[in-house]
Amino acid sequence: MAQLNITLNQEEILQLLCNDRDEAFRQLLQDSLNSVLKAESAEQLKAAPYERSDERTDSRNGSRDRDLTTRIGRITLHVPRHRNVPFKTMIFDNYSRSEAALIASMAEMVVNGVSTRKVAKVVETLCGETYTKSTVSDLCKELDEKVEEFRSRPLEGRYPFLEVDATYFKVREKHRIISKAFMIAYGVNEYGTREILGFDVCHAETKETWNAFFRGLKKRGLTGLLMITSDAHEGIINAVTNQYPGVPWQRCQFHFIRNITDKAPKKYQAGLSTELHEMFNSKTIEAARRKRNSIIEDYRDVAEAAMECLDEGFEDAMTVMTLPNGMRRFFRTSNHIERLNGELKRRSKALGVFPNSRSILRLMGAVLMERNDVLQLQKAIFEHKTYESLLASEVPRKLMAIAGQQQRQAA
Repeated sequence: MAQLNITLNQEEILQLLCNDRDEAFRQLLQDSLNSVLKAESAEQLKAAPYERSDERTDSRNGSRDRDLTTRIGRITLHVPRHRNVPFKTMIFDNYSRSEAALIASMAEMVVNGVSTRKVAKVVETLCGETYTKSTVSDLCKELDEKVEEFRSRPLEGRYPFLEVDATYFKVREKHRIISKAFMIAYGVNEYGTREILGFDVCHAETKETWNAFFRGLKKRGLTGLLMITSDAHEGIINAVTNQYPGVPWQRCQFHFIRNITDKAPKKYQAGLSTELHEMFNSKTIEAARRKRNSIIEDYRDVAEAAMECLDEGFEDAMTVMTLPNGMRRFFRTSNHIERLNGELKRRSKALGVFPNSRSILRLMGAVLMERNDVLQLQKAIFEHKTYESLLASEVPRKLMAIAGQQQRQAA
């Protein structure tokens, strides 16, 4: 693996920080990304500059400069050229997409007259120029097409595990600022690779909107589901029951613990949380049930509402116990999406209030595309042969039985 070499020394960094902090970070980013480009080039050529190597696949042919607009200013990257096979880099696809979406959304605020002078100044700082309506329109159109292509792509193959959740963003609509739900579907395919499967914006989380979201996933080819994990929102539960009646629901254990402890007196919450974690880490469902009974017995008199919550939701939160022990920790919570939501919130801070719903899809969709690229490169959760062994076992039959029981309870 080629090594990164950032040439800016400590004295230069300190001098830049003393003179101009923004310029310091811009210079550091520029040097870092140029080092990444050099490393990518060496990796593709199988040789460092001037290195003699039997594994060398091509030779260098100079470089070309390309500007990249970032939140901290415009930087210049020196993109290597290769003589025979074109040089390829992930930097522009991964980095500039969400940056461009942010710029487009902020510029849209400016030209629509819903921004302040501060926003206009930020746009000029980011872009190095002001934006006309026609320029913004062209930029937004290009980004919207890329996001929509990703959002509506066919879902090929099988996806045994699915997580769904929603977060909220402020948006300006009819001269009012309101909150809108941003729904996300996060899946794991039969090869154990994680993917962002879908996302959409709607006025609120309701039974109707969640059913529509699931219907969209089905229409695009989402199949092979063994389990769906989420919090206990009634809209999600209804959609799972209606759209995938043969698939069991796993109640997110993280949210469930919070639901239970919130109903207990504050002085008991820490101890109760510890015991609930012990219960969920039980090796068998029988051991978990014994621990549940012990917790209810210990806390019944001091936290009656919390114990009712535990007793009522326990079985739905233990669907994951049907899976082999090594797979349970990946699918017992919806924490993967919770972390995604945190990243989306962080990336939206520069806007504060979105100018319209379309801009939410544009910026958040671009961030999710970027995140999906990262997920594709991560180590698989399980191998395909593990999935095939799972299908050949008693697990699918047991999961279908749980789904049937949940259906009867819902009715």
